[in-house]
Amino acid sequence: MIELQNAVPLAPLTTLRLGGPAMRFVTVTDARQLAEACLSVWADDAPWMALGGGSNVVVSDDGFEGTVIHIDSRGIDQLEPGPGDAPGTVRVRAQAGEPWDALVEYAVANGLSGIEALSGIPGSCGASPVQNIGAYGQEIASVLVGVEFLDSETGELQWLTAAELDFGYRTSALKRGRDGVVVSIDLRLVRAGTDQRALGQPIEYSQLADALRVELGDRVALAAVREAVLRVRGSKGMVLNDADPDSVSAGSFFTNPIVGESFARTLPSDAPRWVTEEPATPDAPETYSVKLSAAWLIEHAGLGRGFSLPGSHAAISGKHTLALVNRGGATASQVAELARFIQWRVMSEFGVNLAPEPVFVGFGSDED
Repeated sequence: MIELQNAVPLAPLTTLRLGGPAMRFVTVTDARQLAEACLSVWADDAPWMALGGGSNVVVSDDGFEGTVIHIDSRGIDQLEPGPGDAPGTVRVRAQAGEPWDALVEYAVANGLSGIEALSGIPGSCGASPVQNIGAYGQEIASVLVGVEFLDSETGELQWLTAAELDFGYRTSALKRGRDGVVVSIDLRLVRAGTDQRALGQPIEYSQLADALRVELGDRVALAAVREAVLRVRGSKGMVLNDADPDSVSAGSFFTNPIVGESFARTLPSDAPRWVTEEPATPDAPETYSVKLSAAWLIEHAGLGRGFSLPGSHAAISGKHTLALVNRGGATASQVAELARFIQWRVMSEFGVNLAPEPVFVGFGSDED
């Protein structure tokens, strides 16, 4: 039997540590409770939202006038091989509420390769395919087999394959409007060995290669990759740490914009850019698309690390330009105001629109 609570503060459940209360709130700890809570809430046809690790969300100061389903279901299991599982691969299932980094830690400890470079990313496993999380040359789209998904329209538990999730850069069909909740995720990882000394996937990201003092394409022990990623992320304030005020953030606040190649040629020659297969925004018939560095655009629009608006406790991180942090006592309105100011400066300087990565909850249509 699920138990609804009233006026539960949401700030302690988000990595930004801000925002108002949920009108109604329920915590679920297994798949059965999750289904029971969802079906009960959906039957009321009232506003609702799912909340996992709270790492990619900005809750308004007024909170959420609806029901928050807090997903805290845990569990990691190795499954029998399924269709499409090649020799040397292992299928792993994680429940939606399992912390993502706990899954990475499990994989590394068991000699399973494919997500070691995704170490230290906050949030839950259930949220990982929604955003198509990625870092340091790896992303979940490369290893996801599919998800168990409870559809809010039908109330039925469905199996959605990775192809059906239609992954893109930091997005998926789940983020673009497929309504429901992820119950569990299945990954296909490579059996690299029996423990953390096994070699991981080839290093594909130059900053990680530099941290490991190896060449691009080299393979390194899983434990060494995880340690290096945690060290690099920690130096940017991108690993949750109570002793580091720069870690009180929602992670990278803006995605790297993708533009057409003709527009990219209008930008300064020293602006970092990478050719990508992702579609350009705005749409235009282009030979190819180009991904830009949001951090470079922000810095070269005159907004350096540590910048904040007068009287505000929200700031650009002192360690990483893409993170907006709560310096203590910040409000959600201050974070939203800073985000809008950054967008305005970058648009004014370069004509590029920066899209926020976090989900805005309880704001008006101008923020969300």
